[in-house]
Amino acid sequence: MQPLYLDRLKKEIREQEWSWIPETVYWGGGTPSLIDPQELSAIHDLIPGKPWREATLETAPGTVTPEKADAWLHAGIDRISFGVQSFIEPEIRRTGRKHTAAIVAEEVRMLRQAGIQKINIDLIAGLAGQTSESWKISVNSLVDLDVDHASVYMLEVDEDSRLGKELTLGGVRYGAGDVPADEQITEFYETAVNMLEEAGLRRYEISNFAIPGHESLHNLKYWQNQPYFGFGVDAHSFDGRSRWANTDSVADYAQAEDPVVDRSEAKPDEERYFLGLRLRDGIPALGTPITQAEQSGLLERVDGRLRLTPRGVLLSNEVFEEFIA
Repeated sequence: MQPLYLDRLKKEIREQEWSWIPETVYWGGGTPSLIDPQELSAIHDLIPGKPWREATLETAPGTVTPEKADAWLHAGIDRISFGVQSFIEPEIRRTGRKHTAAIVAEEVRMLRQAGIQKINIDLIAGLAGQTSESWKISVNSLVDLDVDHASVYMLEVDEDSRLGKELTLGGVRYGAGDVPADEQITEFYETAVNMLEEAGLRRYEISNFAIPGHESLHNLKYWQNQPYFGFGVDAHSFDGRSRWANTDSVADYAQAEDPVVDRSEAKPDEERYFLGLRLRDGIPALGTPITQAEQSGLLERVDGRLRLTPRGVLLSNEVFEEFIA
């Protein structure tokens, strides 16, 4: 299926009418680090703007080799995002991953040896079996690698997933019995914020931390409501006026003449809030009426900008609901 899929991906990119020159490229979803580097390079040749200001490849630990790292750099990749999730082996195994802390450290070394210096590591707060002690070990392990960017996500469980259904029923299968309580997950997040900021990684978005000047340029475009084109299965696009999404079926994508299955008009008045307020600096407050969230202490005005308070960050979904019609 992969050759057929990649052929369809190239076709979609070739047919794109570029109304602007891309500044950034981001390979995400699945494990794009498994794609043959020559194929990746061939696809890059179809995208205008190379060399871009930033080109990121999401990578699963255990898939990096010195040869791949060299090939990625040659293809234009200058930033790697590692889906580590945890540095604690029992926690890692329960997520289905097979890496170890030593593997991650060695692969970070390989990337730097090849010349790729911009590296993100992500962690998940709330994994089955996670404790305050194990969480601090994971955060410290991230800090010890001296990367310039980190992402911390609080576990969100799909109600229709096996784990979600088991949690709803109060069962123990799929690790449901060992998933930390919401209050503990919140504590993990706050611990990470403090530890990462002490290490020089400033929180600039709800889930993202960076050495100042090393923020993800690509992801900032989403939160600043700038246009972008997405290609491939379940890819999303925004041209400033409309939003559209491709099918989430690999088989349908590979065979469809037009992969788009959903298109809607953008809602700028809503989107400026639930996208822009994710950022630490918030949005310009000029003309923004006093909101219920502000009265409740979840939003604040600082230097002419409206932003989430520390408590508002933890209850951000409740804040965003206020701005959705």
